[in-house]
Formats: sequence, C-alpha cells, structure tokens
Amino acid sequence: MNSADAVDCCVPVDGDVLSAAEAVALARVFKALADPGRLRLLSMIAGAECGEACVCELTTAFDVSGPTISHHLRVLREAGLIVGDRRGTWIYYRAVPDALAAAAGALAPQRVPT
Repeated sequence: MNSADAVDCCVPVDGDVLSAAEAVALARVFKALADPGRLRLLSMIAGAECGEACVCELTTAFDVSGPTISHHLRVLREAGLIVGDRRGTWIYYRAVPDALAAAAGALAPQRVPT
C-alpha cells in the first residue's frame, strides 16, 4: 500500500485520543486493577451496602495476612480508586466514583458517528 492509498481509505486518528499524561494515569489505575485480590477488594468496597467498608470486614474475606490486604488497599488508594477514613483503630474505605467512571470511559469512549 502506498501513501496515496492510505489517504484515500483511512480516516486520521484525531478524536478522543488519550494524551500522554492521561495514558500514564490510566495505566496506573489498570495496573492496580490487574491483580485479582485488588479487583475483589474494590468490588467489595464499591458494592458495600452503606457505601463504605471497614478494613475489618475486608480482611475476613481473604486467606491472606493483614499486611497483604493493607498493601493491596494502599495500591488502590495510590491509584485514586478508593479513599479511607480512620475511625478509632479501623479504616473505612469508599470507592471514588469519578475514578471508576474515568477507567470505564477509557475502555468505552463515547464516539460521535461521522
């Protein structure tokens, strides 16, 4: 295929393309989500009936140590997917809806038909 054929058949990519900075930020989010344990933790937090989950509730659902759960929660927090509030000796975690929406939007961007 020569360059003239490419011009005739291809539409330039210039729509909803991620910037370099957006790609770096989203890669961090997807890296955090790529671990099955972290994905389960996020699912538990996001699906909690009252909108938040105590770390004490989260640790009982896994056959790993407390420090391992803490590590996974830290990765999710640093990726901006969850936030935590300390109440006494426990930390209560909530999902960040805007971060979840941004990740979902990157996978299914809205396209305007041409």
